[in-house]
Amino acid sequence: MDLFEYQARDLFEKHGVPVLAAAIATTADEAEAAATKIGGKVVVKAQVKVGGRGKAGGVKLAENPADAREKAGAILGMDIKGHVVRTVMIAAAAPIESEYYLAILLDRSNRTFLVMASVSGGMDIEEVAHTAPEKLQRFQYLQLMELAQLRLKRLLVQLIFQQMLLIKLPMCL
Repeated sequence: MDLFEYQARDLFEKHGVPVLAAAIATTADEAEAAATKIGGKVVVKAQVKVGGRGKAGGVKLAENPADAREKAGAILGMDIKGHVVRTVMIAAAAPIESEYYLAILLDRSNRTFLVMASVSGGMDIEEVAHTAPEKLQRFQYLQLMELAQLRLKRLLVQLIFQQMLLIKLPMCL
């Protein structure tokens, strides 16, 4: 699955994951209208399927709707690593307390999926992998399934053991 950020956000929302208010815009006018509807500070985010949007100038904080219009006007049409920005997401701004990174990638060489997670956020994730590899965990999907099955087996053993205790304990008394 190769999604734009706004598409992933919408899927999260559809499945009950808390997300901030957001809307997409293809013009500066639409961006201003979206920012007005959302209210307060917003983030104008280029919607391209490539990393490094922030460093390329494709993610900007806007103080008000007029500022959102200006920032969207600058981002729309921008080329980020060969991808032309045709859509921006206008999202409610929020104070960042902590950042995490989670990616599920196709590992073609092993014909499985690779899950990567970090408590250091996603900015410069390649650098984190080189300078602080302990902050980036990698699991093959099959390993995750095995871990989940192992946890389920342990849970079942605990439940069965508790059930046996409840049955046999009165006999011992």
